[in-house]
Amino acid sequence: MSDLISVIVPCYNEETALPLFYEELHKVIETMNNVEFEVLFIDDGSSDNTRNVILDLESKYNNVRYVFFSRNFGKDAAMKAGLDHATGDYVVIMDADLQDPPALLPEMYSYVSSGEYDSAATRRVTRKGEPPIRSFFARMFYKLMGKISDADIMDGARDYRMMNRKFVGALLQMKEYNWFSKGIFGSVGFKTKWIEFENVERVAGETKWSFWKLFKYSIEGIVAFSTTPLVLSSAMGLLMCLVAIIFVIFIIVRKLLYGDPVAGWPSMVCIISFIAGIQMFSLGIIGQYLAKTYLEVKRRPMYIIDEKNTNDKKEEVNVKEEKEA
Repeated sequence: MSDLISVIVPCYNEETALPLFYEELHKVIETMNNVEFEVLFIDDGSSDNTRNVILDLESKYNNVRYVFFSRNFGKDAAMKAGLDHATGDYVVIMDADLQDPPALLPEMYSYVSSGEYDSAATRRVTRKGEPPIRSFFARMFYKLMGKISDADIMDGARDYRMMNRKFVGALLQMKEYNWFSKGIFGSVGFKTKWIEFENVERVAGETKWSFWKLFKYSIEGIVAFSTTPLVLSSAMGLLMCLVAIIFVIFIIVRKLLYGDPVAGWPSMVCIISFIAGIQMFSLGIIGQYLAKTYLEVKRRPMYIIDEKNTNDKKEEVNVKEEKEA
């Protein structure tokens, strides 16, 4: 029996890109005669005609599956839903805007199916077409994560990767609500083959990632995979305590030696404001960790499904077990 590859495609307002994406993907599928494919579209609460485009593709091609969310839950939730419902021997995640070239699929499959690697991941070696400021902060984020986190997060890494069942099983063991895909992929370990390619611009539509959204996403990644900010907050608190003690000693010595009245109210106000700023910054760091803990404790689902047509083997097994019981 030939291998089955599940292609997970998170979608959010991609009505113009989807037909072009599937056309390119279908060309690659036809060249890989030794494997079968299921294409699993995850509609992340799109507000355009994406859902109808997916339904149209499903009516034309028997390998198309879909999961429709009840609202927008974010790309990480869409990827998690795809992993939950994928039934293939190998699972690949790729974007619908063709920034993840389908032409790399045969190469990725050759590495993973050989048994030498558990996943084949991709990274961009150029950021052509991106605003310079965005590229700069992206590089700084990867450098920072490399220093403060144990997770192996490669600079320029894409979510585009192919995984075997062992790798997917490890991902599904991660039960946290705050799913940061790049960190989770790197934290599970296993052997990964990195494939480099030059940046490809979107085939249609506009990016959904503004600078502010990317900034918030980077903060979530830092909080999810590093406690260094908490250590930094403690270190700054200790440093300011030492500075305050030095100031007190200086004022006492000055008074004893020179008898000068204590002066410098403007500078004192600046010092107080500076210390208050550090306190608020430290409280903000602690608040981020408390907020993440709060979301985890509530145990809310990462996503809610409105409609789907997937063949979920896990659900079939559960139903069978209930009948036997």
